[in-house]
Amino acid sequence: MTDAGGPGAIARLRDLLEGQNTLGNSTRFWYGFLVVVGFMFVYPFLTNPFVLKVNTDYFVWMILALSLAVVWGYTGIFNFGQTAFFGLGAYTFGIVGITLIEVTGGTNVAILAAVVVTVLASALLGYFMFYGRIRGLYVAILTLAVALTGNLILVRTTNTTIGAAELGGNNGVTGIPSLTLGGGPLSVPLGITAQYYLVALLLVATYLGLRILLNSYYGYVLLAIREDEDRTRMLGYDVRKLKLIAFSLTAGLAGFAGALHAAWGNFIDPTVMGLTAASVPIIWVTVGGRDTLIGPLVAAYALQSISTKLSTVGSGYTNIFLGAVFVLVVLFFPDGLIPAIVARWRERTGDGHDIDRSNTTEAEA
Repeated sequence: MTDAGGPGAIARLRDLLEGQNTLGNSTRFWYGFLVVVGFMFVYPFLTNPFVLKVNTDYFVWMILALSLAVVWGYTGIFNFGQTAFFGLGAYTFGIVGITLIEVTGGTNVAILAAVVVTVLASALLGYFMFYGRIRGLYVAILTLAVALTGNLILVRTTNTTIGAAELGGNNGVTGIPSLTLGGGPLSVPLGITAQYYLVALLLVATYLGLRILLNSYYGYVLLAIREDEDRTRMLGYDVRKLKLIAFSLTAGLAGFAGALHAAWGNFIDPTVMGLTAASVPIIWVTVGGRDTLIGPLVAAYALQSISTKLSTVGSGYTNIFLGAVFVLVVLFFPDGLIPAIVARWRERTGDGHDIDRSNTTEAEA
């Protein structure tokens, strides 16, 4: 009998994490993954608090990118308003956090409220969309309209107060509490380094959890819906229910990211639901590759880093850069940069399959 902590346990874990629905099924990939994760956790010792704080927000945006990758890339639901749920989660966290921080002593309730409110709101929207048989481009238009409507409503909340939080209109909500775990006398406010470690851990857990989901039976059904919704329905699956679940869960993940963003900056304003904000995650997922998880992660981090540097030069350069990258990738790498790089690597090395696993499982490297 194999020891539960030995090679057998590792093999079972890899069986959960690996499959044809995700890039990166080789031993070399996992070694590289461990190196990257290890570097993430020693990074605070190599940089200053300002850079560390900026990178924490990059990790938050990467979680948002993962949520869109699943609902759009793997399920085929083109949600152009994913930032609407991101913003809803951020505003909910801010309102509940400001109102209850003196009572609870922590932000646990605020985080939970952000996720629950976002899931319920997305489920309501999704119910009318999917059970009303709205699909394709019309879903994109409707979700974008929801985001823009949310932006317009929030802009007009200059003198509006909910609980102890002043919405502030264009000026946004200020004084949002930072992440504080626990409650009462046992509450622990997280400093810059602690927030970095927590968000980094959440990012890694989200990525691995989504790999397990997409390589499960449910993940294969999601891909079947993306490829041919009508045939999947004919096979006996309740497509509307499955799409509603995927839409709501990924919206909840986006709302969770929004809560982390609000806690990170202690501020949120209506621009998070604007047209520009709604377009940016679409660019990340398109550039990285819609059929991957690792692609949107890399693209979100790289493009956000470059955008931050360009914003110090001038406000318009960021949009020009993102627009140019988006157009070039769509024209020359329609499947995304990461899948194109992987394909090129396989051509040059002749390593089309993972020799460490099976001849039917594709490897990323």
